[in-house]
Amino acid sequence: MKVYNTKDWAQFVFLISKSDTLFKLAPLIFFMLLYSLGVAYVEIHYFKVSDESWVKNLPQMHGLLSFVISMLLVFRTNTAYDRWWEGRKLWGQLVNNSRNLAIKMAGILDPTDEENRRFFRRSIPIYAFSLKDHLQSKKTEYSLQDDHLIEENYLAASVVSDKHVPNQIAKLLFGKINALYKTGQITGDQLIVLNGEITALTDICGGCERIKNTPIPYSYSSFIKKFIMLYTLSLPIGYAYMLGYFAAPIVAFVFYVLASLELIAEEIEEPFGMDENDLPMEKMSENIQRQVEEILI
Repeated sequence: MKVYNTKDWAQFVFLISKSDTLFKLAPLIFFMLLYSLGVAYVEIHYFKVSDESWVKNLPQMHGLLSFVISMLLVFRTNTAYDRWWEGRKLWGQLVNNSRNLAIKMAGILDPTDEENRRFFRRSIPIYAFSLKDHLQSKKTEYSLQDDHLIEENYLAASVVSDKHVPNQIAKLLFGKINALYKTGQITGDQLIVLNGEITALTDICGGCERIKNTPIPYSYSSFIKKFIMLYTLSLPIGYAYMLGYFAAPIVAFVFYVLASLELIAEEIEEPFGMDENDLPMEKMSENIQRQVEEILI
């Protein structure tokens, strides 16, 4: 996620980054410019549009359609931002739940029980990293065994990477908590409280998967793109009569604005990728790791 100063107007106005929509739309903007110049040339030199021609009434139609397209784009960008913000709230909950689980385990476990403290100090942050990679469709092995984490019965050498890794981490966490309950190291009431924290982790994973696996309906997204193209393609037909060749840069600019809004909505509606405007899941996972290690010292 790009970090910036919200009050630095010069940066926004004069600096063009690699992720700016201007670069992504440059070929289409150039096409619109040439197309508009061609339409203006034909109208000026061949058709000789008169004051009685139907062409001069096209700007009125564009004025009516501009309201419709603005409403569609407002709804589109708001829906995309809601998905982005919901993803951010879910990861905020993950940060809080990870810290709460670490705080409770730090208070429950005996200060001299270094083995169990080390297990939770390592496995709680691993859940965040595994969820990040799961949402980005990465296959990564998360070894939970080292020289200090060799368990006699239930902890295997690693998590199987071709299965649902976050579920496996949550299973190991609950299995460890349940083993502590069976050995009398935690009470039944404490088990219920800790079970809620593990359940919350799974709920967060499910919420993120819902956002990732449920895109904006295809027909809606396709209609907006077609509407933008047809709207801008028809603009020079009417405005070349009024503005001549000056209609070309105006049409290209209108297309840039409308298409940029759709492009931005496309990017932020899936907040778990690796684009500049996506959520900084790697940074948040590192923060969870650092804070959990501070708690479970």
